[in-house]
Amino acid sequence: MSLIRYYSPELSTWSPFDRLASLRDEFNRLFESGAESSAREHGLLAAWAPALDLYQDRDHVFVKVELPGLKKEDIEITVHDGALSVSGERKEEQENKEGDSFRSERVFGRFHRSVALPAAVDAGKVTASYKDGILTVTLPKAEEAKPKQIEISAS
Repeated sequence: MSLIRYYSPELSTWSPFDRLASLRDEFNRLFESGAESSAREHGLLAAWAPALDLYQDRDHVFVKVELPGLKKEDIEITVHDGALSVSGERKEEQENKEGDSFRSERVFGRFHRSVALPAAVDAGKVTASYKDGILTVTLPKAEEAKPKQIEISAS
């Protein structure tokens, strides 16, 4: 009689994110079919919205927008009626001269983002800088929007 060594069964680790990855793959397969080219021709997949952060301190409102691959000449910024709007266009690059694309996930075309400002700003003093694909807009708050310290008089 021979002995057989006992091995404890391995527990498989299940992650809920595995199911999300599978769902994403299904969507990719759906759009990699002929429907993708038709949707692109009709502009359904052409729109994109860059990520945006907005925060404030006592004197300023700051907005940072991710715009990698754009030139500053391709970006337009406006302040109107308590909202900041950033728009522009990411132009498609034609670097691949040998063969067709195997996979293309970057989105090109026009974009437009508008965000309501949390306080009144002095539009004449707004500044913007663009470095390493990040647009930073600094909006000084209008005097009436800044907090005021009120003196208490003794009576």
